[in-house]
Order: sequence, then C-alpha cells, then structure tokens
Amino acid sequence: MSDVALFLAHAIALESEAAERYDELADAMEVHNNPKVAELFRKQAHFSRLHWNEIKETAKHLELPKLKPWEYQWQSTEGPESAPVERTHYLMTPYHCIHLALQNERRGHQYYADVAYKTEDPEVKKLATQFAQEEAQHVVLLEKWAANVEEPEPDWDLDLDPPVVSD
Repeated sequence: MSDVALFLAHAIALESEAAERYDELADAMEVHNNPKVAELFRKQAHFSRLHWNEIKETAKHLELPKLKPWEYQWQSTEGPESAPVERTHYLMTPYHCIHLALQNERRGHQYYADVAYKTEDPEVKKLATQFAQEEAQHVVLLEKWAANVEEPEPDWDLDLDPPVVSD
C-alpha cells in the first residue's frame, strides 16, 4: 500500500462494509425477535459509520480510486471488520454479539497495523498507524464491555421449536 488515496479507499470500504453487515445482522435479529442483540448490532453499525465519516473527511481533497471488489487488498473476500455471517445465530446473546464485534475490531487493528508496518510511504504509515491506534482503543472498550456481560448457558442455542425453512 504505497498511495494515500488507495489506502483511504480501502479504509472507507472497510468501515462501510462493516456498517452494512452490522445493519444486516440487526435486521435478522429483529426478524427473529431478538431486540437486545439487534440493538447492539445497530450500535456497532453506528460506530463504524462514525469512523467512516472521519475517514471520508480525511480524504475529502483526494480523488480516490474506484476499486472493483476483487481489487481490494485484504486476506479474504470481505473487509477485515465485516462480521462473518456464519458466526451468527438467531438466538445469539449480547455476549456473542460483543465478542463478534471484538474479533472484528481486532482484525481491523491488525489490518491497519500491517499496512503501517509494510508501507514505505510516510503518509500512509502515519495514517495507518493512527487508524490502528483507534482500532486498538475500540478493542479496549469492547474488552471492558465484554467483561460486564454475562456468559450464556451452554445450551443457549437450544430451540425445541426452531424456525422452518421451506423452499
């Protein structure tokens, strides 16, 4: 990552994808009448949008590249902070939601820290370091939050009358 505009295009996409995914998960939790978790996912979407707005402000004087989905430089097909859908469950609890968000923030921190470490561009290094520090702060906040959330019972996902899917 040797160009500020390219780096910021990635950062904007990372936060945008995270917010969209959190909204999708909140919608799914609402459909399954899981309002506490839906609310937590909405909060995470809000936080992602706040960071997205900060990055957009930083990039306002630059012409950012329009990247195709396969041109993004991450390790998977989605941004580092996009919550994996397969890690969710319609009966998940606030405990699961917060730990999922914590993992996302850790991946976001690692992404920015890796960019800062690998780039030779001083401005990209400065921005990536700043973003990594912000993500590290998010990790600390979520760890504190997680410490105050009760862990669910081992059979938290037991549903004797699960939803039926018909094609």
